[in-house]
Amino acid sequence: MALSLRKVEETAPALVSLYKTAGDSVRRHGMDGQRAAVYLVVDYSGSMKPYYANGAVQALADRVLGLAAHFDDDGRVPVVFFSTDIDAETDIRLDDHAGRIQRIVSGLGHMGKTSYHLAMDAVIDHYLDSGSTAPALVVFQTDGGPINKLAAERYVCKAAKLPLFWQFIGFGDPGSRQFEFLRKLDELDVPGRRPVDNAGFFHAGQDPSRVPDAELYDRLVADFPAWLAAARAQGIVRS
Repeated sequence: MALSLRKVEETAPALVSLYKTAGDSVRRHGMDGQRAAVYLVVDYSGSMKPYYANGAVQALADRVLGLAAHFDDDGRVPVVFFSTDIDAETDIRLDDHAGRIQRIVSGLGHMGKTSYHLAMDAVIDHYLDSGSTAPALVVFQTDGGPINKLAAERYVCKAAKLPLFWQFIGFGDPGSRQFEFLRKLDELDVPGRRPVDNAGFFHAGQDPSRVPDAELYDRLVADFPAWLAAARAQGIVRS
């Protein structure tokens, strides 16, 4: 299931420390041996420009790769870049991670607004097309609320019937009202609006790269075990 330390040392020596720290967090949350597909969704709206420039998005991608290596053995993570529309659907890989984010965005056009639901739709399509039966952990990064709140809320509720858990992570001012919507998403009624609580949210602050690796990993996986248990009880997850 998981990639071995030796394999990570061979393919991505710069990520060995992240892999080890992620492993500690996975074990701490009782997820050792759990198979899961891991996705990364990245905000490409105009206000994100500083986070691409200072390497925060690349740092998140590297950390997600370090985590994914414990849940899957293919050494890659599908990634969706979104703004007003879908800007790119590609992947990041252990053997080609250095500078990968910059190489992707150098080929992208105008940085637009923020359409969560289109990014969610792209992940759902990819997951269904993959034929995977493993549950999926979707790391969904954004620095603000969606332009269409109703559509985003509807997608979260519809997606609750699928084996997908959405872990939202906010970049930016923790006091900004931009994130009120994500806090609301985190609290959508169960079972009134959705069969299980399939979304979590935490804030990484204005300098996300400074969040210690161990803390970031703990927050990325903290809600995943409870969702897995609830989703298995409802028959949404079968593996």
